[in-house]
Amino acid sequence: MIEKDPFGYSLLTYLWVFGLSAWGGLASYFRNVRDGHTKRFSILELVGEMVISAFAGMLTFWLCELAAFPPLLTAAFVGVSGHMGSRAIALLEQSLQRKFGGRSE
Repeated sequence: MIEKDPFGYSLLTYLWVFGLSAWGGLASYFRNVRDGHTKRFSILELVGEMVISAFAGMLTFWLCELAAFPPLLTAAFVGVSGHMGSRAIALLEQSLQRKFGGRSE
């Protein structure tokens, strides 16, 4: 098995992961505005949503690479986790707590 390293990917790879997951965050933010969950447009909230989404997408990318998923499936998961944003991170945290134990707050 080839050992994978986060520094072994090209800048282009990281750009598509960041762009796709941030796009998911953008879609999520505008859905929240449309549905009335966000009272009015806020550039600060939009940027925050996109940063959280990019982080969730990056984690998803690394997990998919570790599991050797096909690139198209990885791209779909990155986009969906970007759209989920902090919910995707919370689900990962819950999964890790179930698997490895630990204190839940």
